[in-house]
Amino acid sequence: MTDHFDEKTTDFGFEEVKWQEKQQKVAQVFHSVASKYDIMNDLMSFGIHRFWKKFTLAKSGVKPGNRVLDLAGGTGDLAYQFTHMVKDHGLVVLSDINASMLKIGKEKLTNRGCIGNIQYVQANAEALPFADNMFDCITISFGLRNVTDKCKALQSMYPALKPGGKLMVLEFSKPMLPLLSQIYDQYSFKILPFMGKIVANDADSYRYLAESIRKHPDQESLKQMMIDAGFDHVYYHNLTGGVVALHIGYKY
Repeated sequence: MTDHFDEKTTDFGFEEVKWQEKQQKVAQVFHSVASKYDIMNDLMSFGIHRFWKKFTLAKSGVKPGNRVLDLAGGTGDLAYQFTHMVKDHGLVVLSDINASMLKIGKEKLTNRGCIGNIQYVQANAEALPFADNMFDCITISFGLRNVTDKCKALQSMYPALKPGGKLMVLEFSKPMLPLLSQIYDQYSFKILPFMGKIVANDADSYRYLAESIRKHPDQESLKQMMIDAGFDHVYYHNLTGGVVALHIGYKY
């Protein structure tokens, strides 16, 4: 008798794969791109990802003494800034499911002098290993779309937040203007894989990353998913015409 779970499928870009295979396939992508991740971010977004992250930091409301979890934090762009915001008596946890990404993030932040108020935890967003009511703020930046079960991940984040705590999801989304959407499609499916081939010697991984953006829920769908996971006062900001959206929700 075939287990129902074995028959369940999900998206890996535009490809349908078995549910239990996606996590490993995503892992292979990020093991492959880890060493070139930062330079490709700058090239792919023309540096605009720095504005998106700066906006997220400004909206976080993180204060000295706070505890912050940066999920799928990769090479640590947000975590680095948060260490300065929480000061010496606060705590930042940089977490990623991918050991290669986390290793590079740890090396980068250690070299930039981040010690004492930061910890590194390899963890699956769908089953977070943290105590309840631990964090004042949780961020997940350009990571949720790679999670196999997004609803389960959001439900896992909720208890880790303190009452009054804030979840911030920064992710690619649906452009608002048809012309922008057309330009974005041409760029994503023709230029991105080419850049991935030239810079990272890996066109396939960047083709997957472009496809994964199209399969990610749009602004209103993600808002509803956060509400269904228990978050209150959920809203979002469209950035760069909706190419990216920052969703914010609270635990009360």
